[in-house]
Formats: sequence, C-alpha cells, structure tokens
Amino acid sequence: MTFGPQDMVLTRQGLRYRGRFWPCTIGKGGIRRDKREGDGATPVGTHRIVGMLYRPDRMARPASWAEPIRKDDLWSDDSGCADYNHLVRAPYAGSHENLRRADRLYDLILLTDWNWPKAQPGRGSAIFLHRWRRPGFATEGCVAFRPDHLRRICAVVQPGARLIVPPGLSQ
Repeated sequence: MTFGPQDMVLTRQGLRYRGRFWPCTIGKGGIRRDKREGDGATPVGTHRIVGMLYRPDRMARPASWAEPIRKDDLWSDDSGCADYNHLVRAPYAGSHENLRRADRLYDLILLTDWNWPKAQPGRGSAIFLHRWRRPGFATEGCVAFRPDHLRRICAVVQPGARLIVPPGLSQ
C-alpha cells in the first residue's frame, strides 16, 4: 500500500502522521478484522475522515470545516434502529452516546467512515479520534490522543484523510 501525506497510519509506536509519531491509545479489545458492536476493538482497515465536531463552549473552531456539537447531539449505537451509527438528536429512544459530555473526551472529535453511512447492524458504531482519559487508558474502539496533540492534528487534517489500521498490529 502506498501512503500519502494526509495518511494517518497506526503503528506500535503510535499514530504516524505528517512525519512524526503521535502517542495514542486504541480499543480495549485490541485490533480486529471482525469488529462487532460492544467488543471494544479498533477495526482493521482504511477509514476516511468524514467530519470534525467540537464543543464551541469550550474551544474556538479548530478548522474551517469543523461543526459544533449542540446540547442535544447524540450518536446512535442501537443496531436495531434505522439511525444506527449516525448523529441523532435528543430526545432519542434508542441506545446512544451523548456527544456533549461532562468530561472533555468529546470536546474535539474526528469522525471516520467506519460502518457509515450505510451501517450494517451489529458491525460496530462510531470509530472516532478523540482525547484520551490518560496515557495507556484503552478506549471502546476509538483512537485517542493527548489533548494538545489532537488539536494539532485537527488543525492540519483535511476531510478524506485516511486512518489506516493494519492487520496484525498489537500495541
């Protein structure tokens, strides 16, 4: 596979992007080819960056294409709903994640096209790039970074950049 300048490649040393390695954490379920909802795994594959969301009450717009997270924004993780793996609004009866969290994990999010826009039920939802809780603390499948690193990545990344998660990788 040939890598371009906008490619983000997950390695054992961290995420390789724009000539440097960015420390990151991955899903508690490791790297998997057969990602399923709730397994905590980061899926193998090439995932395009399709959006950026941010908390306007906590930070300035990080890039011209970033969209604000509103008070009623949620992400559906209910594989039985038509809106599975999509941004939805409260009130929402299905299982979901609140994007406007009390903690700062989702203050800035890069959205990938994992199982999106035509989500296959049960295949897993929402692989985001977001802030980590602390170094080494695993995610539910997302890729997480130190807050200042995430801001620096978001300042230069463009829609369509690729997050590449190679098979056989274990951190």
